[in-house]
Amino acid sequence: MSSLVPVPGIPPRRGAHRRDRHGRGLRGPLMPPTLPAWRTRADRFDDVVIRNVERLERRWAKQLKGVEFAVEEVPPSDPAPWEHRTVALGRYFPADPAAGLSHRVVVYRRPVLGRCEDTEELDQLVRVVLVEQVAGMLGRGPEEIDPEYPRED
Repeated sequence: MSSLVPVPGIPPRRGAHRRDRHGRGLRGPLMPPTLPAWRTRADRFDDVVIRNVERLERRWAKQLKGVEFAVEEVPPSDPAPWEHRTVALGRYFPADPAAGLSHRVVVYRRPVLGRCEDTEELDQLVRVVLVEQVAGMLGRGPEEIDPEYPRED
């Protein structure tokens, strides 16, 4: 008789063997979904982007209606003509009604993460990237899009 309490989602363990009888691997997940490590760094980055997009949409809901926001790993290898020897942190793609594409703002995960040392810096940089891209899309200054936009002195 086993005195172990069954855990939902994890199959019961029989005996002292940690692998199935054919040696194919572990019987259950390494990390149960109830632990914080279940979410990946990419998931946490996406959460930061979503939180900042929602912040912008609260103020600019009408102007941002139909705009798609996305996260990609890295920018394309062919930079835009105005990007001289720099790595893009984000990019705005105008709508193309003929192709059925709406306005799109993309944040590039790896270049942004490479410039941040902690979650506070990450949140601030994602916010700056999004504000600058939305400002370019709407033809306004970043300070007008977000009054708390960091100004250069």
